[in-house]
Amino acid sequence: MSASYSDLLKTQGVARIIAAQLTARFPGGMLSLAFLLHVEQVHSSYALAGAVLGATSIGQAIAGPLTSRLMGRLGMRPVLVATTTVCAASITTIALAALPIVSYLALGFLAGLSWPPIQPAVRTIYPKMVNSTQLTPLFSLDASAQEIIWVLGPVITTFVAIQISTSYAILLAAVFMVAGGIWFILSPEVGQVRIPLARRKLGGVLKLPTVLLGTVVGFLMVGAVAAVEAGVVAVFGHGSPDAGWVLAVFAAGSLVGGLWMGHLPIGPWALASRMAIVFVGLALAAISTNFWWLCGMLFVSGVGIAPALAVLFSIVSSSVKFSDTAEAYGWIGTGQLIGAALGSAVAGILIDGYGAQAAIASAGVFALFGTLVPALGRRWHPDLRGRDVGPIPDTEPIQVL
Repeated sequence: MSASYSDLLKTQGVARIIAAQLTARFPGGMLSLAFLLHVEQVHSSYALAGAVLGATSIGQAIAGPLTSRLMGRLGMRPVLVATTTVCAASITTIALAALPIVSYLALGFLAGLSWPPIQPAVRTIYPKMVNSTQLTPLFSLDASAQEIIWVLGPVITTFVAIQISTSYAILLAAVFMVAGGIWFILSPEVGQVRIPLARRKLGGVLKLPTVLLGTVVGFLMVGAVAAVEAGVVAVFGHGSPDAGWVLAVFAAGSLVGGLWMGHLPIGPWALASRMAIVFVGLALAAISTNFWWLCGMLFVSGVGIAPALAVLFSIVSSSVKFSDTAEAYGWIGTGQLIGAALGSAVAGILIDGYGAQAAIASAGVFALFGTLVPALGRRWHPDLRGRDVGPIPDTEPIQVL
C-alpha cells in the first residue's frame, strides 16, 4: 500500500498539485469554527452563528455547479482568480467589522457564492495526470491528505481565537486562501488541462443515478460532520482548546481510515459499509460528553469518512464523460454544502434548546440515513472491482466520405 502511494507521489506534478490545492482549501477546515466562535461572541447566540454558517454554505451550494461549469467556458484560471478575490474580501470584512446579524448573513452568503472551485478543478485534473489504475488510489490519497485540513484547521483556529482573537482566526484563513489560491492557479497543470464544453443543460448530469446517489450521500455525511462540529464546540465553549483537539482526533481517524482502506475493492456495498462506520461512531459519541469518550468515538467515526469520500469520487468519475466531470463534482460539493448548512442550523437550534448532546445525537441521525441511502440504492452503485474508474471519453460524430 505504501509503495503504491509512494509511486503516485513520484508521478510528475502529483505531489505539487496535492500540496497546492490543500493549502488553498485549508480555510475549509478553519472558517466554520472561526465563524461560529466569532459570530457567537458578537451576538451571544449559537443559533445565529449557525445561521451565518448556513448562509455561507447555501452560497457555496448555489455556486458549486455554476462556477464548475464556467471553468469549461472561460477556463480554470480566470474563474479561480475572480472567485478567490471576492471570497477573500468577504471573509476579511466579516473579521474586521462588528456588524448586525443581517450583514453577517449577507457577507457569509457572498463568501459562499464566490468560494473558489478548487475541489472540482483538481478532481477534473487528476484523471489527466495518472493512468486509470492509479486513479482510485489517488482519490483515496487525496481524501486522506485533505484530513490534514480538518486535523490542523480546528486546532489552529481554536488556538488563535482563544490566545489572540476570533478576528485573527478568520484573517489567517484568508491568508491561506489567497496564498494557496495563487500557488494552485500558477500550477502548470491548471493551464494545461482544458475542460471541454458540456453538452448537457445545467443540472442534466443529475439525471445519472450514480451522480444523484453521490450527491445525496455527500449531503448526509457532511450534515453529520457539521452537526457534530457545532455540538463539540458547544460542549467545551470558548475558554478551552479541547474542542479543537476533539475535532482534530475526529479528522485523524479519517486520515487513518483513508490510508488503511484506500486499496480495498469497490463493490456495490462499499459506500454503505463505510458510512456504517461513521454512523456507529457518532451514535456512540452521543452517549457522553466526556473529553476522552468523544475522542475515542469520534476517532472510530472518522475512520469511515475518507474511505467513503474516495468511493464516492471513484463511482462518480467512472459514470460521467470528461466534459461533465467538473459539473458533477460541483453538484457533489453542492450536496455536501447543503448538508453543512442544514447540519449547522439544526445543531444550533438544538444546542440553544436542548444542549450540546442533542446536537451530537442529530449528527448520528444524519449518518444513519447516510448509511441507509446507499444500501437501498446499491443497484445504482457501480461495481468497480477490476474496472477502469476514469471518466468516459468525450466522443463526437465525424463525417465519413
